[in-house]
Order: sequence, then C-alpha cells, then structure tokens
Amino acid sequence: MNRPGRPAGPASETAEIVLTAALELILTEGAAALTPQRLHAMTGVARTTIYRHWPAPKDFLAALITVAPHPSPAPTGDPVADLHAEVDSLCDRLRDKPVAAFLSALVTASATDPECVELRHRYVADLLAPFRAAVRAVGVRERATAEEIAMSIVAPLLVDTLLLDAPADRERAHRAVTEALNHLPAQGH
Repeated sequence: MNRPGRPAGPASETAEIVLTAALELILTEGAAALTPQRLHAMTGVARTTIYRHWPAPKDFLAALITVAPHPSPAPTGDPVADLHAEVDSLCDRLRDKPVAAFLSALVTASATDPECVELRHRYVADLLAPFRAAVRAVGVRERATAEEIAMSIVAPLLVDTLLLDAPADRERAHRAVTEALNHLPAQGH
C-alpha cells in the first residue's frame, strides 16, 4: 500500500541544483556560506525544501561527500604502475578539482561543529582507499604497513595543498612510492 505524502529525499534534479550551488559556495566562500538563505537566492529552490533536506552545513558536506567518489585509474596489471597512477590522479584532483577546497571547508567546519570531524575523516579515508588498495596489490599484506605506506604518499600532498597553499609535489610523491617499495622485504610483505 502506498502512502501519500512527500518523498523521503529531494527530487534528483533539485538535489543536483542545490548541491552544485553548495559546492560553488564552498569553493568560493567556504563552508560558512552554506546557508539555506544563500542557496535559495542562488537556486530559486524553496527555503523550506532546503531546510528540510539540508538543515545545517554538515548536511550539505555529507551529501557532497556521498556524490563525490572519484574512480581510480583503470588497473594496468602492473601494481607498481597502478600505484604511480593513483599519485598522478590525486595530484590532478588536488590541482584541477575541488578536493583541496572541499577538504579546507571540512577542516573549517570541523572547528565549529564536532559532527564534521567524522565527515572529514570519512573524506580523507575515501582519498586514502585507492592507495591502500594499490599498496596491497603490490603485495603488502599487513594492514598497518599498507596504511603507513599510503599515508607516507598522501600526507605530504595534503600538507602542500591545505597548509602551504602550494601545488601538490608530484615528483616527491612518486619518490615516496619508490622509496616505500624499495624498503619492502622481498617476500612476505
């Protein structure tokens, strides 16, 4: 039996319009600009609709994280080359896409809303996931070692971009991959 009433979520077209505007605000003004009033003014979507589905900035950030997954480069069959391809992909995303601005907004939002800390951790975990998988594909079986290698590659890129306002250092990231792989035992990773 169908029950009359409003659907659980916004129509996909409405969600796309609002979330696109929310991302634009994040990129230009930061997470603090994510208010239903601003988004209503930008999109024409009713404030009640915006309040109902995204009552706080954290809700916009969570929705954007959900729609933000970025596919990894297609595996080549060479796990070392695939790990280097992940480096190139992340460097490109930090340079050309809103990853750095979005992370910056998550950091800012986390300072005033403890619930955003979990979102920040989730987003960074999503960024690290392909590196963990690529490291395991190289033959690293121990979870802690895979995590350490992934962090040794990704962390400097995020520091460059978020803290130093510098471009991600692609060459240093590739050297980190080579260095980490050179120090792996020949067997029983």
